[in-house]
Amino acid sequence: MRTSRAAVFPAPDRPVELREYPLPDLRDGEALLRVECSEVCGTDVHLHHGRLPGVPYPLIPGHVTAGTLAEVCGDVRCVDGQPLREGDVVTFLDVHRTCHRCWYCLVAKASTRCPERKVYGITYGAADGLCGGWADYVHLLAGTRILRLGATTPRAFLCAGCALPTALHGLERSAVQIGDSVLVLGIGPVGVSCVALARAAGAATVLAIGGPSQRLAGALAMGADAVLDMATLAPAARATWVRERTNGRGADVVIEATGAPDAVVQAMRCARDAGRIVVLGQYTDHGEVAFNPHADLNKKHLDVRGCWGSDYSHFHRAVQVASHPSLGAAWRTLPVREFRLDQIGAALAAVAAGEITKALVLP
Repeated sequence: MRTSRAAVFPAPDRPVELREYPLPDLRDGEALLRVECSEVCGTDVHLHHGRLPGVPYPLIPGHVTAGTLAEVCGDVRCVDGQPLREGDVVTFLDVHRTCHRCWYCLVAKASTRCPERKVYGITYGAADGLCGGWADYVHLLAGTRILRLGATTPRAFLCAGCALPTALHGLERSAVQIGDSVLVLGIGPVGVSCVALARAAGAATVLAIGGPSQRLAGALAMGADAVLDMATLAPAARATWVRERTNGRGADVVIEATGAPDAVVQAMRCARDAGRIVVLGQYTDHGEVAFNPHADLNKKHLDVRGCWGSDYSHFHRAVQVASHPSLGAAWRTLPVREFRLDQIGAALAAVAAGEITKALVLP
């Protein structure tokens, strides 16, 4: 019997285990992906600690993955209608399906809120088979949206990883205009992706505040005009720092990409009057925070927009951006650390501590 190794979260806050699973017998419309690399991101840290509801443990994580099609059964096509073949180098949208019949799918056009949303490496558990990228192989079920990477290597695409489609959704919600001043709070993978996209969108001034200090140079390399180590100034002084660089007004657009609840209040206080704020980093529940509805929000006439997850359009554009010779250059400068399947515990610890910007699993 052919088998595949897989790294498994047996339950929240339990050590990662390396297990063997049988390779599936493919049905029509399915494929088997030989994994070349998969990402370790902040969401995986949250999954390890049980911070996302509805996750079926034991779980094979790894929701953004790329590799080579080892087997294809029947007629499997990409979004452009071209047939996919064994040997193609591909990636795939981690959201396998939404229902296309609920109110959120049909009326709100907000598929990220579909109650039947199923996601590789997150809401498909190990009982569903090889449905996570921290393995030698991934079972691509019928209906999975698969994209060829063309000349882009899996490792080059995963340097951007899931942070890029998330950031693309955030930039879409922010409506950055040419000449805007943009402040990004947080300089992890999502934050620095927002920095690069804001610059590409035509922002005249791009500022970033975050930490730890070893990430500052990366934010500058991604296109920030100035970066502030958040540990060096108190919140009120950080707002002053922003106003000093935005003609005394504050930023036209502030994108929160930290995951810390108090950063949302910081975003409101760093934005100009009648500015726009996108809350992008609050993917999991880190608790409540107090603010002054009059002084922080209403008197300033702020436009505050939530942003959760991403959909196929953002993932498709992420592949295009990452593979573009000039648009994708910023992500190719990111420092990357690689880990084997038996080193994932160390990878999770390094990501959680902010020691590295990008961690990849190479089975």
